[in-house]
Amino acid sequence: MNTAPSADALIPVTVLTGFLGAGKTTLLRRILTEFHGQRIAVIENEFGEENIDNDLIIQDSEEQVVELSNGCVCCTVRGDLIRTLNDLADRRAGGKVRFDRVIIETTGMANPGPVCQTFFMDDDVAAAYRLDAVVTVVDAKHGMATLDRQEEAQRQVGFADRILISKKDLVNETDYQALRARLVRINPRAAIMPAHFGETDLKALLDVSGFDLDAILDIDPAFLAEDAAGHDHGPHGHDHHDHDHDDEDGHHDCGPACGHGHHDHHHAHHDDEIGAFVFRSNRAFDPERLEDFLSGIVQVYGPDLLRYKGILYIKGINRRMLFQGVHMMFGAEPGRPWPASEKPNTRMVFIGRKLPQDIFTQGLEQCLA
Repeated sequence: MNTAPSADALIPVTVLTGFLGAGKTTLLRRILTEFHGQRIAVIENEFGEENIDNDLIIQDSEEQVVELSNGCVCCTVRGDLIRTLNDLADRRAGGKVRFDRVIIETTGMANPGPVCQTFFMDDDVAAAYRLDAVVTVVDAKHGMATLDRQEEAQRQVGFADRILISKKDLVNETDYQALRARLVRINPRAAIMPAHFGETDLKALLDVSGFDLDAILDIDPAFLAEDAAGHDHGPHGHDHHDHDHDDEDGHHDCGPACGHGHHDHHHAHHDDEIGAFVFRSNRAFDPERLEDFLSGIVQVYGPDLLRYKGILYIKGINRRMLFQGVHMMFGAEPGRPWPASEKPNTRMVFIGRKLPQDIFTQGLEQCLA
């Protein structure tokens, strides 16, 4: 007998990641002090960076799980994340701590991938928790330079379901839009919003259903427009493979007055290791061929695939198939029937590191019935 808990019974988890100094801890402090009505357990995966302010903590004890003054709980991962999550779930089941949701704050340099995989790989974790979303905080002032220097920062953007841009007031509108355009190219499926940390922003962060297959497949319309315009995907950095750093026309995003010096983001179109592309078709997939192809692709490119997601039109199935993956794990499940008003079609988005778009596209086309 299947006794799997319903999604509603599972504890929702938000993974909070972002560049060093972008303001993750500030955001967390605001959530913990202002977001009343919900008790939040915070797991800090910080290893020695600035922890939650002690003045929020009732008593600083040797105990791994500390209760905060507003009823939330906080703990630092000293050991394994799986062990910490299972320990928290056991304490909650035993009535020792009360909380409604979990936020995991990762280090400024961490790749969120392994944290996300934990929720699909460990049976005990999957029985208690539901991964809701990855939220990435990007610093408006230093974001361009950080993306230029740190591939990990690009990964954090690629994994995100929500991107918060902090310190927007420190930059002009041209620079903000240039950063935003670059973030869209890396990840067209994450909603991007300035971080004002007001009540509504917090609601938008904490119930995202980014890993819920039935949530709509959001892709930034600007990305789709560019994608559909037949730009040969050059802007996404897939065909250039990083050898165009010195191209002459490096002024895609800003005018001469941008104040960014010689190279901060003139080459943003070319030099991001992480990028995205969309596959679309009005023809149905052959299910066996598609499964074989996807299984082979994730064996080869799994480590470089961050997030991939889609609504699939499969031959012989009169409803949408909802598909998503993280690294090497992917799954599909039936969604709503195709409405009479919509011609069945496939839309898939792949976000990853230097993915060979032509191999993916040709392979997927060969799977069409």
